[in-house]
Amino acid sequence: MISKTKPVSAVEDKRKVFRFGLLLDIRKNKLLYVMLLPVLLYYVVFHYAPMYGALIAFKDYSPRIGIWGSDWVGFEHFVNFFNGAYFWRTIKNTVLISFYQLLFGFPAPIILALLLNELRHAFFKRIVQTVTYMPHFISLIVICGILKDFTTSDGVINDIIAFFGGERSTFLLEPSLFRTVYVSSGIWQNIGWGTIIFLAALTGIDQEQYEAARIDGAGRWKQMTHVTLPGIMPIIIILLILDIGKMMNVGFEKIILLYNPGTYETADVISSYVYRVGLQDFNYSYSSAVGLFNSVINFALLISSNWLSRKFNDTSLW
Repeated sequence: MISKTKPVSAVEDKRKVFRFGLLLDIRKNKLLYVMLLPVLLYYVVFHYAPMYGALIAFKDYSPRIGIWGSDWVGFEHFVNFFNGAYFWRTIKNTVLISFYQLLFGFPAPIILALLLNELRHAFFKRIVQTVTYMPHFISLIVICGILKDFTTSDGVINDIIAFFGGERSTFLLEPSLFRTVYVSSGIWQNIGWGTIIFLAALTGIDQEQYEAARIDGAGRWKQMTHVTLPGIMPIIIILLILDIGKMMNVGFEKIILLYNPGTYETADVISSYVYRVGLQDFNYSYSSAVGLFNSVINFALLISSNWLSRKFNDTSLW
């Protein structure tokens, strides 16, 4: 009698191959996995474990009785935020500041990297790189202190404006100027640091492509547009996807160091609103609901931008 065995599905075969390959790779690269372990533990402890606390967004949380002891209220806090007086103001400010950062801040390091790549004087190139890198290493507290001193009515910037016949004004007290100060100072602080990854990508471009372009009669502008930019385009797209994925994630640290009640109209974003409501007013559940809503929007933007990039450009994160 011939015994019949059940055929193993293709999915099970793939799982077995994956497990076998993973175990084999772990045995061959034990030290690399040991080095990876602290990174994994960091993300588990500080990024995944705290997600348990997101439950308080659906509860009337009280620290005295804990998360499980607090009453379940469902989507009440979300509804209160959507119907609240500050919903559209915080959404508008967050989107506008993020959009300006993306519009002006994202291409800035690309342009600087392209300009540095065209420099032939190595000493001058290193000086420019050092000068543009330095602001990134200055503490944010110090940066905001410098901005406050420079933008006062008797500050350096107003001295320059007055020298050319303009009127003095305290920039950070003017709601219409807050976004300009915030975005432009962010570009100044991070433009040099942002060029590092693009300069690294530029070194990976095959030099024979430039030689072929020169033989075809292409000048430096044509070489940049037809060789350099296409060579770093995959990196540009990946970083653009990541930036779009965090558009709603304007950091509250710099905002709360620069804004004041007079500029809430244009400066108050979701993260600063969460800070005020959660840590100053002790409304933990409501602030958690607002923060969770913000995270969901960021996640949706990341998924959408990655899908669009994969559909139209064949370049994506996954």
